[in-house]
Amino acid sequence: MSKVVLVTGGSSGIGKAIGEFLLQKGFKVYGTSRNPESYSDSKIPLLALDVVDQKSITACVEALLMKENRIDVLVNNAGTGITGPIEEVPEEEMKRNFDTNFFGPINVIKAVLPAMRQQQSGLIINITSIAGYMGLPYRGIYSASKGALELITEAFRMEIKEFGIEMTTVAPGDFSTNIASGRYHAPELENSPYKQPYGNTLKLMDEHVDSGDDPMLMAKAIYKIINTPNPKVHYKVGAFMQKFSIVLKRILPDKVYEKLLRNHYKL
Repeated sequence: MSKVVLVTGGSSGIGKAIGEFLLQKGFKVYGTSRNPESYSDSKIPLLALDVVDQKSITACVEALLMKENRIDVLVNNAGTGITGPIEEVPEEEMKRNFDTNFFGPINVIKAVLPAMRQQQSGLIINITSIAGYMGLPYRGIYSASKGALELITEAFRMEIKEFGIEMTTVAPGDFSTNIASGRYHAPELENSPYKQPYGNTLKLMDEHVDSGDDPMLMAKAIYKIINTPNPKVHYKVGAFMQKFSIVLKRILPDKVYEKLLRNHYKL
């Protein structure tokens, strides 16, 4: 029997690549979008879902269970970027980012758990970010929201293990997607003390995305994890140096690592 997979944020970028690849491999795949009607050419069926709306989450999961009567894999991929000097990012934007990147995935998990518990099986894959392993300048809110999802996964997976449900995280590095277009950018204020370094960092971030890896690498990684009997707690997918930066953070003195980051971002 083909496994039923739900991929949030499945209309573009990494989510779309994951959905289409798993479909090719014989899975029953459903993606989600806030506006499914805008993607009539989607190769996978899209369900309406806004991860910051509890009613939308409930309706999406109920619709899928009506269609398939089970959910075997949840890929919590929906997320959004945010940049800006922490001092200048409006508090409502900080909260909105956490609503999407942290509380949203948690609420989707809570919606699928009863069905998975009844099945006594299931796999939940939370897409985080290598940025979640370190506080990056002018991406501090994003780092914090993704880092929080990494940590809560560690706790969550121990709580649901007895029900036969597995949970893991996959942290991508820079991939060639349209994430920059949907990212919240704090405006570059003319009189801001951060104007020049923030502007330079924005250019560097966009260059990294433009030259990023093919999202198909993430799709293949997800496929491999689904077929792994006992998934690890955390996975990282991306360029060698991006993954190695996590190792360096673990072994280098804090100030030495901070200096490396400042040099990288020319701060």
